[in-house]
Amino acid sequence: MWLYFLKRVALAIAIIAIAVTLLFVMIRAMPGDPASVLLGPRATPEMKAQLHEQMGLDKPFIVQIATFFGELLHGDLGFDVFSQRPVADIVFEQLPYTIELILVSILWAILIAVPLGCYSAMRRNSLIDLVAGVVTIAAIAIPSFVVAVYALMIFAVTLRWLPAIGAGNGFWDGLIHLILPGFAIGIGWVGYISRLVRASMLEILSENHIRMARSFGIPEWRIVARYALPLAILPTVTILGVGIAWLLSSAVFIEVVFARPGIGALIVNAVNSRNYPIVMGTVLVTTVLIVAATTLSDLVNAFLDPRTREKL
Repeated sequence: MWLYFLKRVALAIAIIAIAVTLLFVMIRAMPGDPASVLLGPRATPEMKAQLHEQMGLDKPFIVQIATFFGELLHGDLGFDVFSQRPVADIVFEQLPYTIELILVSILWAILIAVPLGCYSAMRRNSLIDLVAGVVTIAAIAIPSFVVAVYALMIFAVTLRWLPAIGAGNGFWDGLIHLILPGFAIGIGWVGYISRLVRASMLEILSENHIRMARSFGIPEWRIVARYALPLAILPTVTILGVGIAWLLSSAVFIEVVFARPGIGALIVNAVNSRNYPIVMGTVLVTTVLIVAATTLSDLVNAFLDPRTREKL
C-alpha cells in the first residue's frame, strides 16, 4: 500500500507540473496586451512599459516560467496588480466559499443517490425503479445553470422562501444561503450516482459470493450493505474524484448566478481584466484540487479493493 501511495503522489506532482506549464503558456498566448486592459486607453507607453516590468512581461518566456516556478517553490504566487496584495491571500480568502459549496452539493446528492440506486437494484423493473430512472435521467440532462436560474426565480423571487444572493453571515445563515446553489449543482449528481450505483449493484448481486450469502439465509438488506455496497461503490468513488473538475466548472456559473463569493467568480473577473497573477494563482489552486481529489479517490479505491494496487 505504501509503494502504491508513493507512486500516486509522484504521478500527481508530475501532472501538476505539466498542467501548470501548459496553463502558463496558454495564458501568455491570450490575445491583447494586459497593460492596455489594466491601465485603460489613456495609458502612455512609459506607463505600459513600467507595468510590463512590474509583471515580468518584459523578460524572455523561459525566464518568466523559471521565475514563476522558483517563486512557487517558496509559496509565493505573486501580487495582485490592482491591490498589490499577495495572490495567495486573495485566493485562499475565496477558496473556502467554493469548497463548502461543492461539499454541500455532493454530500446531499450522495445521501439521496446511493440509497436510491441500491433500492432500484433490489427492486429492479418495479414502478419505483422506472420512475427513478426517468427522474434521474432528466436530472442529468438539465444543465446546472438552468436549474440555478429556475430555482432562483421560483424559491427566491416568487415564493421568497430562500435568499437569492450572497453567502450569508454566520453558520446558520450561510447554510441557508447554500441551499439553492447546492441544489443546483447537486441535482445532476443525484442522477449520475444513482444510475452508477444501480448498475454496479446489479452486477455485484449476480455474483457467486452473493448467492452463497443468500443460501445461508442472510437478510437481503444486510447482504446489500455488508457485501455488495463496498464493491458497488468503487466506480462512484472514482467518478467523484474525476468529477471535481466538473464541480468546479459548475461552481463558476453558480457563483455568478447567485452573486456568491468564491474562486469561480474570482477567475472570471481576473480573466476579464487580464490580471495574470490572479489567473495563475486560481488556476494553480484549482489544478491542485483536481489532482488531489483524483489521487485521493484512487487511494480510497486501493484501500477498498487491493486488486487495484497492481494496476499502477
